[in-house]
Amino acid sequence: MRKSQRGVTFIGWVFLLIPLAVVLYAGIRVTPVYLTYMSVAKIMNQLPMEVPDGTPVNPAVLRVSIDKRFDIEGITTPTAKDIDIHRDGDHWVAIADYEEVAPLFANVSLLAQFHKQVQLQ
Repeated sequence: MRKSQRGVTFIGWVFLLIPLAVVLYAGIRVTPVYLTYMSVAKIMNQLPMEVPDGTPVNPAVLRVSIDKRFDIEGITTPTAKDIDIHRDGDHWVAIADYEEVAPLFANVSLLAQFHKQVQLQ
């Protein structure tokens, strides 16, 4: 009489672990991209504090402030020039709309699109 086999074979382990390894590796490659976005979002959220109440918004001064903060944080993408600061009706809006590519392996990359909008005054 034959004994029934129990457990997972080597081939079974390979089929289970390879997709898990690819997903884990992709997460490792994408993590710096999202950490950069979180820093950009934090800087953008602090922009309204740069403009005291009652003071007119000066986009050039805000860009210099953003550039300094990006330099301190070590952010290279996006640049301060990529931040769109414009008037929208009766208030000012700052928009960071950019894409970042995280290479995965060979000619396969992951594209992340980010959009952060902050109302100034």
